[in-house]
Amino acid sequence: MRLSMSHPSLSLIPSPAPVSEVSWSDPARQGLFQHWIAGIAAEQGLLPDTLRIASADASFRRYLRVDTSQGDSRIVMDAPPDKENSEPFVRIAALMKSAGLNAPEVLNWHEADGFMLLTDLGDATMMSAIDADRPQANHGLYMQAVDTLVQWQLASRPGVLPPYDAALLNRELSLFPDWYLGQHKKVQLEGKDKETLDKALALIVQRNQAAPSVYVHRDFMPRNLMMPFQNDQLGVLDFQDAVYGPVTYDIASLMRDAFLTWDEDFVLDITIRYWEKARKAGLMDFEDWHSDFGAFYRAVEWMGLQRHLKVAGIFARLTLRDGKPKYLADAPRFIHYIRKACDRYRELGPLLKLIDEIEGTTPQVGFAYGRM
Repeated sequence: MRLSMSHPSLSLIPSPAPVSEVSWSDPARQGLFQHWIAGIAAEQGLLPDTLRIASADASFRRYLRVDTSQGDSRIVMDAPPDKENSEPFVRIAALMKSAGLNAPEVLNWHEADGFMLLTDLGDATMMSAIDADRPQANHGLYMQAVDTLVQWQLASRPGVLPPYDAALLNRELSLFPDWYLGQHKKVQLEGKDKETLDKALALIVQRNQAAPSVYVHRDFMPRNLMMPFQNDQLGVLDFQDAVYGPVTYDIASLMRDAFLTWDEDFVLDITIRYWEKARKAGLMDFEDWHSDFGAFYRAVEWMGLQRHLKVAGIFARLTLRDGKPKYLADAPRFIHYIRKACDRYRELGPLLKLIDEIEGTTPQVGFAYGRM
């Protein structure tokens, strides 16, 4: 969601465009950029006059594409250092490369001004290649994604990435009451309703913390995976927030997509195949997960629930604080995911009832939540 170099109108063949097409709200920053790119153009074989927009994302970063004298192209990251910390991107890009993944290589980084030159993984995302009407037509693509995920997880070592600990899980979950309920729905929970939500969120954190830890991409989904381009592997983007946490997270992210919903048969099919590969790789050596797919799948559902509560809050914040309304348009997908997970587990029944009351999906029966 944060880093996506794809855009449906971009051609795979670079088309020169004048530098004036790239607009700058800050003339001083534009001057810094022009000085930087002029200084590296000869060494990197860049043709600055071909600079054009590649994409923007949900953060303050944006991406430009520039042609080279060798006939290919590079990506420029424009990330104002007062708004974006690019150090994790550089560090995790190297980590992914060492794991054998197809991630962008950092060719030049002007840390002080927040400009970066990257190898170009193309502009065709896995999402752009998916046939949403025929799940099985995408089976091969999803198996490539599963192979990439297992490869990433096998490289895991403790102490390298920040821990996905209870504090981080709780911070993420707080986005749901703060932004989705409080700011978007204008609902401030009180009394027993607040207690119901707090109890459910604590249980979600407890369940997810029990899972074994691996490297977690944290947004592993078709929008952040690139179709093979000058390489036979899927490319991986948007990894700068990677952490060390539950092995269930990225498969939940892949199959319970922020922008795409599959029938459960397809979700189960791919998740089982992931589980089989991960089991052979030694990643399922926890309790009865090695022998019981059902136990693993239940853990994936609890992890997916945490993610969807968080993302509902993030999308509300992107809309209401950052002026990006397209994100909140996908809120019904998340509420569906959340309701479906809650409906399966008796412990989450009170949370389901509360959400139904707030969403108006059941008749109101006297819940005492205050309107802001």
